[in-house]
Amino acid sequence: MNYIHEITLKVRDYECDLQGIVNNANYQHYLEHARHEFLLSRGISFAELHQQGTDPVVARISMSFKTPLHSRDEFTCKLAVKKEGIKYVFYQDIYRRSDNKLCLKGVVEAVCIVNGRLGTSDALDQLLACD
Repeated sequence: MNYIHEITLKVRDYECDLQGIVNNANYQHYLEHARHEFLLSRGISFAELHQQGTDPVVARISMSFKTPLHSRDEFTCKLAVKKEGIKYVFYQDIYRRSDNKLCLKGVVEAVCIVNGRLGTSDALDQLLACD
């Protein structure tokens, strides 16, 4: 995978369940935070897009859990993105930093609502430089 962005985070105690592992729902938060940080690194603001009438929204998420994260584990979320028709497909993998073990493979499909209708955003395409 040719990752184009990565961010390192740390598991917080309250993100874990009774089994002492990160609750599955929190992985979606990690993936979303990584996507938002990626967009910010490219100068893309959700607020500005919204003001211009463009709202990127998640249409589908697929997550494959490989190795659990535990409290205080540091991990890196790596990201690649590809344009498929009107969809932006984010390939996001999470690795535990202590041993570089793959913890999660995620695929997030996003689309744009432009002025209230499903559409494309030339501005977003240019900013993301998607193929």
